[in-house]
Amino acid sequence: MISCKAFLDLLSEYDINFFAGVPDSLLSSFIAYLTDHIAEKNNIITCNEGNAIACATGYYLSTGKPGAVYMQNSGLGNCINPLTSLADKEVYSIPMLLIVGWRGEPGMKDEPQHSKQGRVTCGMLENLEIPYSILPDSIAETRKTLKKAIQYMGKDQCPYALLVRKDSFESYPLQDTKATYYPLKREEAIKIVLSCLKETDVIVSTTGKTSRELFELRERLQQGHACDFLTVGSMGHASGIALGIALQQPSRNVYCFDGDGAFIMHMGSLTSIGKLHPSNFRHVVFNNFAHESVGGQPTAADVLDVPAIAEASGYETCLSATTEAEIKERLEVMQNAAGPSLLEIRINIGSRGDLSRPKKTPKENKEEFMNSLNQR
Repeated sequence: MISCKAFLDLLSEYDINFFAGVPDSLLSSFIAYLTDHIAEKNNIITCNEGNAIACATGYYLSTGKPGAVYMQNSGLGNCINPLTSLADKEVYSIPMLLIVGWRGEPGMKDEPQHSKQGRVTCGMLENLEIPYSILPDSIAETRKTLKKAIQYMGKDQCPYALLVRKDSFESYPLQDTKATYYPLKREEAIKIVLSCLKETDVIVSTTGKTSRELFELRERLQQGHACDFLTVGSMGHASGIALGIALQQPSRNVYCFDGDGAFIMHMGSLTSIGKLHPSNFRHVVFNNFAHESVGGQPTAADVLDVPAIAEASGYETCLSATTEAEIKERLEVMQNAAGPSLLEIRINIGSRGDLSRPKKTPKENKEEFMNSLNQR
């Protein structure tokens, strides 16, 4: 394993002092170390990975120095366009170091949504004509690898990628956390929301612990899973999936269970929801101001007015709640009003250490969900 401090010091030796990206579980210790030790203007936790490529481009244009962009390998899809039409040497020729968490690495056990991405990661980089190396497990070998990357970026003026395997970095817990004092955590809030829904209501839940907690709550309450679509991948797209369902199932309420990081990642979806105006669309944003599933790094939600953003996008009813009583009261308001509507539930970060993962495969979830939609 590599010390986070030693790796950052090594990057600094090569004059890489600017970072941008979206947190990833394999990079969580290093990103936590960055958060604690780098000024916020030089470590931008972006809304999505494409935006991080743009920020690193702006940094290079203004300083002449390459920056570093961190992401999970699933985020490569979010930045193919800026990598090929902005940073590529056939366009603007912008050097930057891509630090990519290699989820789903072939031969390593991982969740189903990572298996295909892990298998095609190297091929994607090769098709993008971005050279890459696998981060070594010692700082001495890392120095050699980084020297090679720096030389390439200097000579060819284009991106270079480092693939990071599981457990490459020594553990480092985030110190610079922002305390919140809300009465509920996400799982408690989800349970309250479930108690207010009808059996026929549809739920599309976002990536990460939200879907895991929803699945476990259904099990514990001895309820079925047929009306729940668990979006185990495709962060930020749960609201788009819910929109597609709501438009075709106008007689059923469709709830999107979102998180603040996912809500921010593809916020443009709100404009489609507002314009198409499905009256059965109910958006519930569980806001703990953090990328909790991948290390707890902060999102930009602490400076956003989530209900105001939804209202400006064309939502009819936009509310916020923190307590059990407020959640129940405001859900009743939403249910009795024409949508689209949004309820932001402000919560504390935190989840159970024994939280498991859904026992059904994504395909089993899809088939059961589709059957439930077609039967009613």
